[in-house]
Amino acid sequence: MSNTILEMKSITKEFPGVKALDNVNLKVEAGEIHALIGENGAGKSTLMNVLSGTYPAGSYTGEIYYEGRLCQFKTQKDSEALGIVIIHQELALIPLLSIGENMFLGNEIKNKMGCIDWDRTYSEAERHMRQVGLNESAQTLIKDIGTGKQQLVEIAKAFSKDVKLLILDEPTSSLNDEDAKMLLDLLLAFKKEGLTSIIITHKLNEIIYCADKATIIRDGSTIETLVKGVDEFSEDRIIKGMVGRSMEDRYPAREHNVQDEVNLEVKNWTVHHPLYPERVVDDRISFHIRKGEVVGFSGLQGAGRTELAMSIFGRSYGTGISGELYIGGKKVELKSPQDAIRHKLAYVTEDRKTNGLILDESIRFNTTLARLDKVCRGSVIDGDEEIRVAEQMTKDMGTKTPTIEQNVGNLSGGNQQKALLGKWMFTEPDILIMDEPTRGIDVGAKYEIYCLINEMVSQGKSVMMISSEMPELLGMCDRIYVMNEGRLLAELDAKEATQEGIMGHIIRDTNQDSQSA
Repeated sequence: MSNTILEMKSITKEFPGVKALDNVNLKVEAGEIHALIGENGAGKSTLMNVLSGTYPAGSYTGEIYYEGRLCQFKTQKDSEALGIVIIHQELALIPLLSIGENMFLGNEIKNKMGCIDWDRTYSEAERHMRQVGLNESAQTLIKDIGTGKQQLVEIAKAFSKDVKLLILDEPTSSLNDEDAKMLLDLLLAFKKEGLTSIIITHKLNEIIYCADKATIIRDGSTIETLVKGVDEFSEDRIIKGMVGRSMEDRYPAREHNVQDEVNLEVKNWTVHHPLYPERVVDDRISFHIRKGEVVGFSGLQGAGRTELAMSIFGRSYGTGISGELYIGGKKVELKSPQDAIRHKLAYVTEDRKTNGLILDESIRFNTTLARLDKVCRGSVIDGDEEIRVAEQMTKDMGTKTPTIEQNVGNLSGGNQQKALLGKWMFTEPDILIMDEPTRGIDVGAKYEIYCLINEMVSQGKSVMMISSEMPELLGMCDRIYVMNEGRLLAELDAKEATQEGIMGHIIRDTNQDSQSA
């Protein structure tokens, strides 16, 4: 007797002018962890949105069989009623509500009078929180817990819906390595209890670690399904299926022509928390970046790297900021992002969808937004010039889009990142701060962004790269600074640095803190 819990047959989904899915097939066995892999725009999330009812029956062709029955889900509630629960990449939690309120939002527990039973709500919430190892009060506000715990809240929320098939779309994209491993170990523990999971992730090491099978989708079509223990189940083999070719080197070669001239220098930079001024977020940080150099910043979540970058970029984070900042050897005071842009400094945020791009606007609109003065005649935007530069930046960045009038929210993650880079390259920066520049994008798009970085430094520009992926820092940087809890611990030559060496600095510092506490 078949142990198949889910079978999707010949799924085809079209949007205006685009065939997102073309006769895609997927078969998932009960009790397994099944990875769904592909480049950005391959159709992975679209397929799961079809399964969950986000795209309702009638908006696609093909058949869905769940537990042996043909299903036609009109809404997400229809699929949830059968135990299919999807957790999207952007967590659907309301920051100013409690964990318990979020967990039962839209599915409230009521008493005989029809009012919400808060005692049962919080007790049931904490029961499901214990299932996922979350030791918090159910009355804690979402804004007061970290991203890793918020991900656990979403999984606990799924258990409150009697989940049988759990779908996770990029569940670790915003987590550090430690939190990501804890989440994957949790999935492995649930697997032993019989839970079936589908995981979408661009982190191939996670697939090797936890998945039993991996189905690869390319350009909206099913390519193959690899089975652990039967097929070659390696990162190189998965990449070949994703991009249609082998990638001998994931980091493009670059001539390291670092100049002696320092482009950016920071001395004794101290930043306090904007809401809790007594808390020091970055403590007397000093570093420098030369022309033609890529300098990496490594550290665990909470190390203060993003806060450091934002505070340098026109004091867009923090309060009580002190220290000295030099650009091109001259001391400067950057009191706003506009000041930073005028001094040829740019900041590519880690959160492109919230702080980097306006998703409901076009590529054209987003491209010129940071330097509208360059496309204006007097106080009026020159529409023809705006179109010209947007088309040029789209071409230079290699952004795949039918037109520059396409809303950036309709682009794949990799193409959104290229649009964001195009926006900042249009400002003609000499110094580019890149915060998690390849987060949530596939290996092919990563390579293209690495090539763009190499092109920048070949022109004598400087790049400050913040990344939670240590192989990325080791593969792309000339030097690496290591941070922990707002302090700079070490400066390493990337050629001699190792992942173990970087983590060693962080662990030793953490242990010293715990011993002195």
